[in-house]
Amino acid sequence: MELFGLIPTFGGLLWTLIAFVVALSVIVAIHEYGHYIVGRWCGIHAEVFSLGFGPILYKRTDKRGTQWQIAALPFGGFVKFLGDADAASGKDGEGMSAMSEADRARTMHGAKLWKRAATVAAGPVFNFILSIVVFGAMILVQGTATERPTVGALADLPAEVNELQTGDVILAIEGTPTPDYEAINAARETLPRVAMLSYTVDRAGQETVVDGPFLMPPLVAGVQPRSAAMDAGFEIGDVITAIDGTPIAAFEELRDAVTASEGASLDLTVWRDGAELPITLAPRRVDLPLPEGGFETRWLIGITGGMFFEPETVTPGPLAAIGQGVEQTGFIIQSSLSGLWHMITGAISTCNISGPIGIAETSGAVASQGLDQFIWFIAVLSTAVGLLNLFPIPVLDGGHLVFHAYEAVAGRPPSDRALRVMMTAGLTLLLSLMVFALTNDIFCP
Repeated sequence: MELFGLIPTFGGLLWTLIAFVVALSVIVAIHEYGHYIVGRWCGIHAEVFSLGFGPILYKRTDKRGTQWQIAALPFGGFVKFLGDADAASGKDGEGMSAMSEADRARTMHGAKLWKRAATVAAGPVFNFILSIVVFGAMILVQGTATERPTVGALADLPAEVNELQTGDVILAIEGTPTPDYEAINAARETLPRVAMLSYTVDRAGQETVVDGPFLMPPLVAGVQPRSAAMDAGFEIGDVITAIDGTPIAAFEELRDAVTASEGASLDLTVWRDGAELPITLAPRRVDLPLPEGGFETRWLIGITGGMFFEPETVTPGPLAAIGQGVEQTGFIIQSSLSGLWHMITGAISTCNISGPIGIAETSGAVASQGLDQFIWFIAVLSTAVGLLNLFPIPVLDGGHLVFHAYEAVAGRPPSDRALRVMMTAGLTLLLSLMVFALTNDIFCP
């Protein structure tokens, strides 16, 4: 954990590149292994499993005759099956014509249709499985909040009276009953925005009234990568005590000031490790996905707030954790598709598409926040890669699945000439999208 904490905010070029390569290599390895293992189960022989492209740095051949290799350019990978002319699974017509019937059945182009389709779909599916497993495992490790609002670890705040203790069950805030966290969230909007509040708590079976800080102070619980706050040097645990010289006590006051600024610079006073320091930054316009679907464009600085305490947690069952992992993966898929549609219709900016530079910067920034954040980011990116590969673009897995669907309906595959034309068109489209995304990385704020 300490090693990741040493990575500077934007990582420096070396650390950013290392974080990007690690994240991408994990995702690519899982994706390609999905193709490989399902193909093997279906009797399709893999000649080469490559992590990366270009000159080969390391290789070995296993007992099944598959060459496993690591190449010099770690920005992708491929599995070359028997009968493939190249890494893009083009058909080696001449080679296949010289094969026996038994050998053709072991190729990607001569196997039964369902076997080919299963092998192609396995790559994206394994990406989704990786995301679900990582999300579920992290939920198991971190736990979920208890049903009753119970104080866990207390945040370090500027010198204020805080009489709450670990293990206190919060029964009411300023007289408003809080039987669960839903009630706490509802009460938060109506609480007076003052530095100290009155809490009724159950402490070791005794009901008592104590003083404590505002439920959700202007505490930095998270810093978004590639945000104004990240660029300004904010750190998790910082507390914003004033905006343009005016003291604040609630995170909502920060949110309202950022919204009202409409992009104008804000002078913030930040408390960090017992000392105050000034930070000036300008909010940026961001398109945020909404839980019910769609997007909302808001002015943001890239800070996530939190309560002054971490809730006490319980460990969920494995099935419950996996279920939450499925929900998280589904939300990412839904938000990504919604975002794409809103960009196509012009409802939100196409600057939301990031290219390799943006993803690399995000990798370094997330890695600087800790190993757990980096692992979570890998799971998010794995879902995005799996979804992208399912798009019906020739060259991608989704394009191959469209060819297989055509074959299932027409009773024959597309002609070799048609496949070559469509693969060329797909590659051109994909390269155009990559150039567009790279342009976004350079010119979008």
